[in-house]
Amino acid sequence: MGKRERARKSSAERTRMRRRKKQNKSSMVCITLIVLMFVGVLSVQIISVYGRNRSYQEQEEELQAQLESEQTRQEELKEYEKYITTKEYIEQVAKTKLGLVYPNEIIFKEKKSAP
Repeated sequence: MGKRERARKSSAERTRMRRRKKQNKSSMVCITLIVLMFVGVLSVQIISVYGRNRSYQEQEEELQAQLESEQTRQEELKEYEKYITTKEYIEQVAKTKLGLVYPNEIIFKEKKSAP
């Protein structure tokens, strides 16, 4: 009986070991699949973040160009503002738009030719 019991115990133990190995293999396969899925999701997210980053960089460059053009426009407006406060500009507007002249100034007018 001793040999039979030992044989049964060793057989049962071998069976348990096989089950454990199968369970360990299936657990490892599951964990590997989960890790691979996680890596795949992260890869997709990284790619989308790089794409958004590129579009933001392009948008930033475009806005920087607009800012520079607006700054040059602002400088031009400041120069124009200085010009319109000069006496030369005031005289020009008074003559062209209002028809004003200095008292000692002589005005020549063209005759309109009849058609």
